[in-house]
Amino acid sequence: MNLKDIQCCYFIGIGGIGMSAIARYFNSIGIAVHGYDKTETNLTKKLVEEGIDIHYLDDVNRIPKQVDLVVYTPAVPDSLGELQYLRATEIPIKKRAEVLGIISENRKTIAIAGTHGKTTTTTITTHLLRSGGVDCSAFLGGIAQNFGSNFVAGNSDWVVVEADEYDRSFLQLSPNIAGILSMDADHLDIYGDRDSIVETGFRAFAKRLKPGGALWVRNGLEHHFEQAQSFGLDKGQVRSENISVRDGYFTFDYVGMETKMKDLQFALPGRHNVENATLAITVALSLGVKEADIRAALMSFKGIKRRFDMIIRGKDRVYIDDYAHHPTELKAAIAAARQLYPDQELCGIFQPHLYSRTRDFVDGFAEALDGLDIPILMDIYPAREEPIPGVSTQMILDRMQNERKQWLSRAEILAYVTNNPIQVLMTLGAGDIDRLIEPLSDLMQ
Repeated sequence: MNLKDIQCCYFIGIGGIGMSAIARYFNSIGIAVHGYDKTETNLTKKLVEEGIDIHYLDDVNRIPKQVDLVVYTPAVPDSLGELQYLRATEIPIKKRAEVLGIISENRKTIAIAGTHGKTTTTTITTHLLRSGGVDCSAFLGGIAQNFGSNFVAGNSDWVVVEADEYDRSFLQLSPNIAGILSMDADHLDIYGDRDSIVETGFRAFAKRLKPGGALWVRNGLEHHFEQAQSFGLDKGQVRSENISVRDGYFTFDYVGMETKMKDLQFALPGRHNVENATLAITVALSLGVKEADIRAALMSFKGIKRRFDMIIRGKDRVYIDDYAHHPTELKAAIAAARQLYPDQELCGIFQPHLYSRTRDFVDGFAEALDGLDIPILMDIYPAREEPIPGVSTQMILDRMQNERKQWLSRAEILAYVTNNPIQVLMTLGAGDIDRLIEPLSDLMQ
């Protein structure tokens, strides 16, 4: 398919983070963009401000008459009237992942994969490259604070993309440089088990590397791949070491193939983020970015909305919001808060995401949430799923050891924060818990 022939594009589920990045790309190159989503959000409002036409009712009469391409996300149910109607027409219908593959086909592509950390690493890589004079484009899985968007338009041949394992989306990409951060069990509804994720997911993705391309894999995972180079903390062919916290910043030394940089300071907290930065630095160096630019860019990196997002950073009150929705991500976010605020009491509000994920990882969630001083849980956010009998927040609570655990409604959460002195507050989860950010930050102020 040649994108040059497209004059009008229609998106089903345009408000999704990956979908909206592609919509913004088409809009930036002069293609008329229209779309449907079931709910209005801050992101869809932004898209409308940028000149994109969006509606929120499943109504085939709102679809433009002359559409050249329909893009949809697997998160949209097959029963949607608009989707059924469009499938009965001759208009090409493609998944978001296929379209991203087509866009990146004629570009030099850097693809970052992993069950955790890919949004952060993709965004750090983009920031380092652009700060160092590589005018790359980027499709990001979150709203980057430095760019105010999940899409960055650049004029060079390079494009940085988040390679998503969900629905095997990343098998549409053919990267020049690929990074793999983690391969934990997740999306078991698609893969079945972890062995299948490794074999039919990440190993298949690695085989899509262009001839002569570079594959970087986190230390300890490289034995799964042929011709992989490893990166890590304290170990790996390239690595970061001597990690410490100084003046509220993580400080570390980077040891590369030919380069050593001492006392780098990074504005994003957590050892896991130093590891993410290690891969980003390695990619930036391979494209010729200079040490001085890397140093400055690590300090000027502002992070991503909902990725350890410091909503309030006061002397006596701190509020952090994080998208963590898998036990590994929860542990990393809670550990980063502990490293930054070792003497403060941590109160965390967690909204479980999906019934299937809650069922599959209930023990991991319980163990991770026990790491908080005050764990507060909400109802499960169903997203694309129907309820599963016997699966509820109570499953997690029953396995937790922490005696201060609570299951509260939104109203009860706001009342709790009003009536209790909280030093460090965290909101955690990938559902609509972000609707609590504004009222909670008002209370914490």
